[in-house]
Amino acid sequence: MGERKTRVLVGKPGLDGHDRGAKVVALALKDAGMEVIYTGLHQTVPSIVKQALQEAVDVIGLSIMSGAHIPISRKLMDMMKEEGIVNVIVIVGGVIPNKDIPLLKELGIDGVFPGGSPFEEIIQFIQQSVRE
Repeated sequence: MGERKTRVLVGKPGLDGHDRGAKVVALALKDAGMEVIYTGLHQTVPSIVKQALQEAVDVIGLSIMSGAHIPISRKLMDMMKEEGIVNVIVIVGGVIPNKDIPLLKELGIDGVFPGGSPFEEIIQFIQQSVRE
């Protein structure tokens, strides 16, 4: 029996209707051998947390193009703490100014990948983080 695949939930929180980037990243992760669960557009943070629990994921990846990455990330991290989710890696990608990266890391986001980040960088980060 083979090694269990890394399970990644890709979520699109809020009213952001741009999901091309999320779908392309999801495909790159799948091509790298990961199992990817894509939530679809217009998800709430509670629904993303619920799906992450139900799917027993190793990674939650949020794609945020709306500029609301800080409040969404804060809410996600708070809800994960409330639900006792501790060993799940959280990454955020999308339209994220460099000046916001330190605050996202302070909130507990493990990896931040602004638009244009190379797929290989995201894949390597996930693979290394899951092994640790």
